[in-house]
Amino acid sequence: MLSYDIGIDLGTASILVYIKGKGIVLKEPSVVAFDRDTNEIKEIGEEARKMIGRTPGNIVAIRPLRQGVISDYDITEKMLKYFIKKAMGKKTLRKPRISVCIPSGATEVEKKAVEDATYQAGAREVSIIEEPVAAAIGAGIDISKACGNMIVEIGGGTSDVAVISLGGTVVSTSVKIAGDDFDEAIVRYMRKKHNLLIGERTAEEIKIAIGSAYPRPEMTTMDVRGRNLVTGLPKTMTVTSDEMMDALKEPAMHIVEAVHNVLERTPPELAADVYERGIVMTGGGSLLRGLDELIEEKTGINTMVAEDAMTVVATGTGKFIEFIHDKKKDEYK
Repeated sequence: MLSYDIGIDLGTASILVYIKGKGIVLKEPSVVAFDRDTNEIKEIGEEARKMIGRTPGNIVAIRPLRQGVISDYDITEKMLKYFIKKAMGKKTLRKPRISVCIPSGATEVEKKAVEDATYQAGAREVSIIEEPVAAAIGAGIDISKACGNMIVEIGGGTSDVAVISLGGTVVSTSVKIAGDDFDEAIVRYMRKKHNLLIGERTAEEIKIAIGSAYPRPEMTTMDVRGRNLVTGLPKTMTVTSDEMMDALKEPAMHIVEAVHNVLERTPPELAADVYERGIVMTGGGSLLRGLDELIEEKTGINTMVAEDAMTVVATGTGKFIEFIHDKKKDEYK
């Protein structure tokens, strides 16, 4: 009786698949390369990501998800089918039960699109879960208790801030400022300040190496290669972590404002819980140095980044199936 319970973190930048009993079995970029003339898919995932910006005219490499929601339905469906097959490996007798997470600000239409695409990709049952709830379960928080927990989930395309109690979201907001926007802010800064044009992948490397949202005890530097906009020739220059803090100030403050906005709308009892228990940050974007310190300074609430911040949403999405089925069993008792 081979059947799987699968959790999928359908992200703007990457897709993670969690299988009950095995953990995270797949983590690949959500990129698809296809031939425009024949509509035939050439590559999916990591191989397709390598093609970005390097393809001939008839082949395009695209991200079928934009800011956490489906922008190209057919390609998303094919991509899901491919990843589910790859994650499950051998043939199964029954179709899997799949739970997929979406940003908390997604509309009913966007939810339906994700649900339909998952059924088309070969699911027997589909559960849709909001990202902050999945993040809380994955971070090991017991969400079924009557106690407020605040989650700040910063992905590639969206950031979700929510207060969770009794297994559901009480107050939440979703802002379309996240990891990708940090990269874009660095590209803009380099162009404006240094007349240097750099690509998104270089910007991401800078963010990971010396990016910061809060003053660092010692300044670090990095050599950056790009194209000089004045001469049109390649150029290498050194940038500092202080400059990157300047570049990232605006998107980082947007996220702080979102946290502030949710705290303002939180009922007093739950606000007291959050103050006592602190704020938990998850998602790849939360790994930006000093972002937790910035939120802590602006809100006065202890803020920490969850362990394995990148994978908690996928883990929580997978465990959510068990959570639902335990709930159903309790109802039948």
